[in-house]
Amino acid sequence: MAYSVLIVEDDPMVAMINEEYVRKNKNFSVCGSCRTGQDALDFLGHNKVDLVILDVYMPVMDGVETLKQIRERKYSPEVIMVTAANDPATLENTMHLGVIDYLIKPFAYERFQVALEKFVAKVSVLKETEVLDQSCVDCIITNTKPVSQKGLPKGIQEKTLDLVLSFLDEHKQWTTVDDISESVGLSSVTVRHYMGYLVESGEAEQSISYETGGRPRILYRK
Repeated sequence: MAYSVLIVEDDPMVAMINEEYVRKNKNFSVCGSCRTGQDALDFLGHNKVDLVILDVYMPVMDGVETLKQIRERKYSPEVIMVTAANDPATLENTMHLGVIDYLIKPFAYERFQVALEKFVAKVSVLKETEVLDQSCVDCIITNTKPVSQKGLPKGIQEKTLDLVLSFLDEHKQWTTVDDISESVGLSSVTVRHYMGYLVESGEAEQSISYETGGRPRILYRK
Protein backbone atom coordinates (compact mmCIF):
# COMPACT_ATOMS: atom_id res chain seq x y z
CA MET A 1 0.00 0.00 0.00
CA ALA A 2 1.39 3.39 -1.06
CA TYR A 3 1.83 6.25 1.41
CA SER A 4 -0.47 9.20 0.67
CA VAL A 5 1.19 12.56 0.02
CA LEU A 6 -0.29 16.06 0.08
CA ILE A 7 1.54 18.74 -1.94
CA VAL A 8 1.25 22.26 -0.50
CA GLU A 9 2.78 24.75 -2.93
CA ASP A 10 1.45 28.04 -4.34
CA ASP A 11 3.56 27.88 -7.53
CA PRO A 12 1.71 25.60 -10.00
CA MET A 13 4.90 24.67 -11.87
CA VAL A 14 6.78 23.69 -8.72
CA ALA A 15 3.73 21.78 -7.47
CA MET A 16 3.62 19.84 -10.74
CA ILE A 17 7.32 18.95 -10.47
CA ASN A 18 6.88 17.82 -6.86
CA GLU A 19 3.92 15.65 -7.85
CA GLU A 20 5.91 14.09 -10.67
CA TYR A 21 8.81 13.34 -8.33
CA VAL A 22 6.47 11.71 -5.81
CA ARG A 23 4.78 9.56 -8.45
CA LYS A 24 8.14 8.20 -9.61
CA ASN A 25 8.49 6.47 -6.24
CA LYS A 26 6.31 3.35 -6.08
CA ASN A 27 5.95 3.67 -2.30
CA PHE A 28 3.97 6.92 -2.58
CA SER A 29 0.86 8.35 -4.22
CA VAL A 30 -0.36 11.95 -4.42
CA CYS A 31 -3.71 12.31 -2.66
CA GLY A 32 -4.09 16.07 -3.17
CA SER A 33 -2.51 19.43 -3.94
CA CYS A 34 -3.21 22.73 -2.15
CA ARG A 35 -2.20 26.29 -3.01
CA THR A 36 -2.50 27.77 0.51
CA GLY A 37 -1.84 26.76 4.09
CA GLN A 38 -5.50 27.13 5.03
CA ASP A 39 -6.56 24.85 2.19
CA ALA A 40 -4.04 22.31 3.43
CA LEU A 41 -5.41 22.43 6.97
CA ASP A 42 -8.95 21.98 5.65
CA PHE A 43 -7.82 19.00 3.57
CA LEU A 44 -6.02 17.40 6.51
CA GLY A 45 -9.12 17.82 8.64
CA HIS A 46 -11.10 15.56 6.30
CA ASN A 47 -8.56 13.20 4.75
CA LYS A 48 -5.95 10.69 5.90
CA VAL A 49 -2.52 11.88 4.81
CA ASP A 50 0.80 10.20 5.62
CA LEU A 51 3.19 12.88 4.39
CA VAL A 52 2.98 16.60 3.54
CA ILE A 53 5.39 18.29 1.12
CA LEU A 54 5.12 21.86 2.43
CA ASP A 55 6.45 25.11 0.95
CA VAL A 56 7.53 27.91 3.31
CA TYR A 57 6.71 31.02 1.26
CA MET A 58 2.94 31.18 0.67
CA PRO A 59 0.48 34.09 0.86
CA VAL A 60 -1.74 34.68 3.92
CA MET A 61 -0.39 31.75 5.93
CA ASP A 62 3.21 30.70 5.34
CA GLY A 63 4.56 27.17 5.68
CA VAL A 64 5.99 27.66 9.17
CA GLU A 65 2.63 28.81 10.53
CA THR A 66 0.88 26.02 8.64
CA LEU A 67 3.27 23.52 10.23
CA LYS A 68 2.54 24.98 13.68
CA GLN A 69 -1.19 24.56 13.05
CA ILE A 70 -0.69 20.97 11.91
CA ARG A 71 1.06 20.21 15.19
CA GLU A 72 -1.41 22.14 17.37
CA ARG A 73 -4.37 20.37 15.78
CA LYS A 74 -2.56 17.06 16.29
CA TYR A 75 -2.86 16.03 12.66
CA SER A 76 -0.79 12.92 12.06
CA PRO A 77 1.25 13.40 8.87
CA GLU A 78 4.99 13.80 8.76
CA VAL A 79 6.26 16.90 6.94
CA ILE A 80 9.03 17.67 4.46
CA MET A 81 9.69 21.39 3.99
CA VAL A 82 10.46 22.57 0.45
CA THR A 83 11.56 26.19 0.20
CA ALA A 84 13.83 28.83 -1.26
CA ALA A 85 14.52 30.06 2.29
CA ASN A 86 18.11 29.40 3.29
CA ASP A 87 18.28 31.41 6.51
CA PRO A 88 19.17 29.54 9.73
CA ALA A 89 16.13 30.88 11.63
CA THR A 90 13.61 29.28 9.25
CA LEU A 91 15.52 26.00 9.33
CA GLU A 92 15.69 26.07 13.12
CA ASN A 93 11.96 26.83 13.50
CA THR A 94 10.90 23.97 11.24
CA MET A 95 13.34 21.51 12.81
CA HIS A 96 11.91 22.33 16.24
CA LEU A 97 8.50 21.49 14.85
CA GLY A 98 9.67 18.04 13.81
CA VAL A 99 10.09 17.96 10.03
CA ILE A 100 11.49 14.83 8.39
CA ASP A 101 13.68 16.82 6.03
CA TYR A 102 14.31 20.31 4.66
CA LEU A 103 14.89 20.83 0.93
CA ILE A 104 16.22 24.10 -0.48
CA LYS A 105 15.17 25.03 -4.02
CA PRO A 106 16.37 24.23 -6.56
CA PHE A 107 16.87 20.62 -5.52
CA ALA A 108 17.77 17.55 -7.55
CA TYR A 109 15.42 14.62 -8.11
CA GLU A 110 17.78 12.29 -6.26
CA ARG A 111 17.81 14.55 -3.19
CA PHE A 112 14.00 14.63 -3.20
CA GLN A 113 13.95 10.84 -3.24
CA VAL A 114 16.36 10.75 -0.29
CA ALA A 115 13.84 12.84 1.66
CA LEU A 116 11.06 10.38 0.82
CA GLU A 117 13.24 7.47 1.90
CA LYS A 118 13.92 9.16 5.23
CA PHE A 119 10.17 9.07 5.82
CA VAL A 120 10.01 5.40 4.84
CA ALA A 121 12.92 4.61 7.17
CA LYS A 122 11.22 6.18 10.17
CA VAL A 123 7.86 4.56 9.51
CA SER A 124 9.46 1.16 8.85
CA VAL A 125 11.37 1.16 12.13
CA LEU A 126 8.27 2.10 14.13
CA LYS A 127 6.08 -0.48 12.39
CA GLU A 128 8.49 -3.38 12.46
CA THR A 129 9.80 -2.99 16.01
CA GLU A 130 7.73 -3.92 19.05
CA VAL A 131 10.46 -3.05 21.56
CA LEU A 132 12.90 -0.28 20.71
CA ASP A 133 16.60 -0.78 21.33
CA GLN A 134 19.27 1.89 20.97
CA SER A 135 19.96 1.10 17.31
CA CYS A 136 16.27 1.52 16.47
CA VAL A 137 16.10 4.84 18.32
CA ASP A 138 19.24 5.99 16.51
CA CYS A 139 17.62 5.14 13.17
CA ILE A 140 14.52 7.17 14.06
CA ILE A 141 16.50 10.17 15.31
CA THR A 142 18.79 10.27 12.28
CA ASN A 143 16.03 9.27 9.83
CA THR A 144 18.07 6.42 8.41
CA LYS A 145 17.45 2.77 7.75
CA PRO A 146 19.24 0.21 9.88
CA VAL A 147 22.74 -0.55 8.65
CA SER A 148 22.59 -2.60 5.50
CA GLN A 149 23.64 -6.22 5.74
CA LYS A 150 24.12 -6.45 1.99
CA GLY A 151 27.85 -5.83 2.16
CA LEU A 152 27.74 -3.48 -0.81
CA PRO A 153 31.05 -2.65 -2.47
CA LYS A 154 32.58 0.81 -2.50
CA GLY A 155 30.76 3.16 -4.89
CA ILE A 156 27.40 1.38 -4.59
CA GLN A 157 24.87 3.23 -2.44
CA GLU A 158 21.87 1.32 -1.10
CA LYS A 159 19.29 4.05 -1.82
CA THR A 160 20.46 4.45 -5.41
CA LEU A 161 20.56 0.69 -5.86
CA ASP A 162 16.99 0.47 -4.58
CA LEU A 163 15.86 3.03 -7.18
CA VAL A 164 17.33 0.95 -10.00
CA LEU A 165 15.96 -2.32 -8.60
CA SER A 166 12.49 -0.80 -8.20
CA PHE A 167 12.47 0.12 -11.87
CA LEU A 168 13.59 -3.37 -12.89
CA ASP A 169 10.92 -4.94 -10.68
CA GLU A 170 8.21 -2.91 -12.43
CA HIS A 171 9.56 -3.42 -15.97
CA LYS A 172 10.06 -7.12 -16.57
CA GLN A 173 10.99 -6.70 -20.25
CA TRP A 174 14.44 -5.96 -21.62
CA THR A 175 15.42 -2.31 -21.18
CA THR A 176 18.33 0.03 -21.87
CA VAL A 177 20.52 2.25 -19.69
CA ASP A 178 18.89 5.31 -21.27
CA ASP A 179 15.38 4.05 -20.41
CA ILE A 180 16.36 3.45 -16.78
CA SER A 181 18.19 6.78 -16.57
CA GLU A 182 15.19 8.75 -17.84
CA SER A 183 12.73 6.95 -15.56
CA VAL A 184 14.61 7.13 -12.25
CA GLY A 185 16.38 10.46 -12.74
CA LEU A 186 19.96 9.17 -12.59
CA SER A 187 22.73 9.86 -15.09
CA SER A 188 23.42 7.19 -17.71
CA VAL A 189 26.95 6.83 -16.33
CA THR A 190 25.56 6.06 -12.86
CA VAL A 191 22.98 3.61 -14.20
CA ARG A 192 25.60 1.80 -16.27
CA HIS A 193 27.78 1.45 -13.17
CA TYR A 194 24.93 -0.01 -11.12
CA MET A 195 23.77 -2.34 -13.89
CA GLY A 196 27.32 -3.64 -14.16
CA TYR A 197 27.25 -4.42 -10.44
CA LEU A 198 23.84 -6.13 -10.69
CA VAL A 199 24.95 -8.27 -13.62
CA GLU A 200 28.18 -9.23 -11.86
CA SER A 201 26.30 -10.15 -8.69
CA GLY A 202 23.75 -12.22 -10.60
CA GLU A 203 20.76 -9.99 -9.78
CA ALA A 204 20.33 -8.92 -13.41
CA GLU A 205 21.20 -10.22 -16.85
CA GLN A 206 22.30 -8.49 -20.02
CA SER A 207 21.96 -9.14 -23.73
CA ILE A 208 23.06 -7.45 -26.95
CA SER A 209 20.52 -6.40 -29.56
CA TYR A 210 21.52 -5.99 -33.21
CA GLU A 211 17.98 -5.16 -34.38
CA THR A 212 18.54 -1.40 -34.53
CA GLY A 213 20.40 -1.65 -37.84
CA GLY A 214 23.16 0.51 -36.41
CA ARG A 215 25.25 0.28 -33.29
CA PRO A 216 24.34 -2.74 -31.11
CA ARG A 217 22.48 -1.93 -27.89
CA ILE A 218 23.07 -3.54 -24.52
CA LEU A 219 19.80 -4.62 -22.89
CA TYR A 220 19.16 -5.44 -19.25
CA ARG A 221 16.47 -7.13 -17.17
CA LYS A 222 16.20 -8.52 -13.67
